[in-house]
Amino acid sequence: MPLVPALVVLAQVLAGPWSSGRPSECSDDGSRAVNVWERAKSPELRRYCNLIASAASKLAGPTPSAAAALQAAREAEGVLRGHAAARVLEGRALVTLGRLGEALTALEEAKARDGKALDDPAALLAWARALARTGRAEEASGAYRALLPRSSAFSTASWAGIALEGGLVAMTRGNEGLGDATAALREALRSSGEDDIRDVAFLGLAVALDRSGRTDEARALLSERLRGDPRRLVATEGAKEALGVAPAEASALVALALEATDQAGARDVWEAYLDEAPKSPWCDHARAHVAALSKRASPRSRR
Repeated sequence: MPLVPALVVLAQVLAGPWSSGRPSECSDDGSRAVNVWERAKSPELRRYCNLIASAASKLAGPTPSAAAALQAAREAEGVLRGHAAARVLEGRALVTLGRLGEALTALEEAKARDGKALDDPAALLAWARALARTGRAEEASGAYRALLPRSSAFSTASWAGIALEGGLVAMTRGNEGLGDATAALREALRSSGEDDIRDVAFLGLAVALDRSGRTDEARALLSERLRGDPRRLVATEGAKEALGVAPAEASALVALALEATDQAGARDVWEAYLDEAPKSPWCDHARAHVAALSKRASPRSRR
């Protein structure tokens, strides 16, 4: 194949799956012809860029191939060490696979290599989820907050789930996180369709309002939207996935929602919340609900 057409083909291969966040070593910034020429002269760089593009494409879409992406990212790291992109993609794949400790290590190393490595929205989301699911709520909440101006990088359905996660994580920070939590949960509710995310979002927003002292608003929201047993709403696959960033909050959501129809059941779930999250900043709030429900309980319900 003549050299010029070959370089054009190479440029197309390297640019292919990357819609954004293409690493600088594989980008076409500056002189496109010079960069492609440099890659054509370097088989290692060409192979590295192809593997990076392959890993990125395998993580795209609603059904990522995380194991294959992980393999491609690690192979890229072996071909050309020292760049952040391979470690970012490795971290993203590991988060999808639920290997959170390894994911944090990979993402932290990527950030050490390049301070802007986690600026890409997909990388920042992986970082936020890894932090949240390993109990680093303060850092996770900051990462979710940084994602808020970047909603256009995600589909509407994906964004609703991300906003929900951010709201749940912010709420675990106590009073100082309530403003962020309420805003994010409202955004999740606004962006969601008729799905699991919507159900958890309105339950979460009701709890945030109640914890803010806006009890009447919380009750009105539940009265308007709650249909059926809230335990069923938090047990769906989508709900469990979102609540993975703040697992104990599921009990708070259910307990508050049950109060209107099953006071004894609500009291039991608030007590379960206290057992699940003994260091939560919302323990006093939960105890107040237990006390109020116990006071209102009939003699029969106490037996």
